[in-house]
Amino acid sequence: MKKKVLVTEQIPESVQNYLREQVEIKTWDSSEQMPREQLLAEIDQYHGLITAKDKIDDELLNRAKNLEVVSNVAVGYDNFDVEALKRSQVIATHTPYVLDETVADLIFGLILSSARRITELDQYVKQGKWKKGIDSSLFGRNVHHKKLGIIGMGRIGEKVARRAKLGFEMEVTYYNRSKKEQIEKDLGIGYQEMEELLKESDFILVMTPLTKETHHLINAKEFKKMKDTCFFINASRGAVVNEKEMIQALEDKEIAGAGLDVFEQEPVDPDNPLLKMNNVVTLPHIGSATAETREDMKFAAKICCKL
Repeated sequence: MKKKVLVTEQIPESVQNYLREQVEIKTWDSSEQMPREQLLAEIDQYHGLITAKDKIDDELLNRAKNLEVVSNVAVGYDNFDVEALKRSQVIATHTPYVLDETVADLIFGLILSSARRITELDQYVKQGKWKKGIDSSLFGRNVHHKKLGIIGMGRIGEKVARRAKLGFEMEVTYYNRSKKEQIEKDLGIGYQEMEELLKESDFILVMTPLTKETHHLINAKEFKKMKDTCFFINASRGAVVNEKEMIQALEDKEIAGAGLDVFEQEPVDPDNPLLKMNNVVTLPHIGSATAETREDMKFAAKICCKL
């Protein structure tokens, strides 16, 4: 008799067909998250869970008497209570590696869009404002040969550093809990303490996981250390940054602009001041959202088939 897997994340037909060869599956086909009450009511029937947003904690695990494995279709796992999983002896997996290149592409899109004011100028043209030559007030800033500081040198950070160094001939430094000497050697990048990185970089990218230690890692104190020509990029987790203090830094022109794929509240509040700022590029948390990568991620999440 096949074991049962609940899939609360939309997955393509090809992945569903693969899963059905191994297990009995029930899919949640709405783009909206499965209601928590429904998930709690049904979870005791299943041996495996494939998800991306559902909170996996004691409340759920105490009801999931048959659950053996939960797989997160994401590189992050801040929706997992790791200690609760340990207590329940439920295996937890996620999908690193498969999305690294795609997220790095998106990050460079944010860097270029912010510096060259691409989204702002796109609207300038579409709104019929392009009547003659472009005024210098609409000029952007160069990316090539500038200095990129990366806070959090994980796999994605390494991919971004490679693009920056080899593609745009940027000076690249990084701050991390541990030094990556082989990466330094391979790419010709350098390690800096965070304070110096903040003071000297033309672009600052935050790529740390969200933990108790990194919550609001970047706040008013950090923004005040940055150049007023610096562009701040966040594609990690929204709560790594104190959003209110970032907004204040932008309003006070302590930094030149920002490129954001993540926010403290998602979906973002329509009244969020960031949405009215021309010098801020805002994306709906789409770092890995290409058709190819999302399908690869869902295939990577098939660990539940090994029940």
